[in-house]
Amino acid sequence: MARKTETEPSQILETVKTIFWAAVIAVVIRTFAYEPFSIPSGSMVPTLLVGDYLFVSKTAYGYSRYSFPWGIVPVEGRIWEDKPERGDVIVFRPPGDTQTDFIKRLIGLPGDTVQVKEGLLYINGTPVKRQRIEDFINLDSGGIASPQYIETLPGGVSHRIIEVRGDQGDLDNTPLYVVPEGHYFMMGDNRDSSSDSRVTSGLVPFDPNTRITEPAQLGNVGFVPAENLIGPAKVLFWSYDNTLKLTNPITWVTALRWRRLADLVE
Repeated sequence: MARKTETEPSQILETVKTIFWAAVIAVVIRTFAYEPFSIPSGSMVPTLLVGDYLFVSKTAYGYSRYSFPWGIVPVEGRIWEDKPERGDVIVFRPPGDTQTDFIKRLIGLPGDTVQVKEGLLYINGTPVKRQRIEDFINLDSGGIASPQYIETLPGGVSHRIIEVRGDQGDLDNTPLYVVPEGHYFMMGDNRDSSSDSRVTSGLVPFDPNTRITEPAQLGNVGFVPAENLIGPAKVLFWSYDNTLKLTNPITWVTALRWRRLADLVE
């Protein structure tokens, strides 16, 4: 019995040390390599669904103060910076709310002009090609069907979008945006239901003759500074639909979207 009493503190200490180092490794990976995020809204449907969980690369664009927990490292700009590419699906902090993570698709690069007219996206004055495909059936919303398109951005990235309200939604006719240097223009793939760079301060309904050039003219999201980028979404590692109930273990299996596991985010 005496021997057991002597070994118990040692075992407890070893357990504490193991937990401590596991936590340190997890924080290092989360801060410098890959960070998990969940999707709480439908602004990126059909690419991302509510209940998706994904990994974001922290190395892809270098690091800024928003790369670190609570912004505790006072970094100005970005270090080891690498530029994002048009079409990337990116997690970022909007300038109007730097405590909240947003995820959208990069549409406009510095110096670009961006405008939406009757639901059609224009970049640098040229309409972006899109092809009508089968309707998107949103099972999480009772099987509602929405018009779905494949949109091909300059540079060749193709991705799916939906338009829940056709071509006459509140965000389907916008001012002309001129993306400033050091900033990016973000849009959701759910074009009629996304709080993104199109949303301006006091300009609803939008005036297509207005020219937006300064970040201060925009609302909560607006033009996104380069230092506010956290990283591109890479891969889904988990996904649940809205039938999940934590109090019902059966739904832990039945609500799992098996086909989405390990899908790349494109």
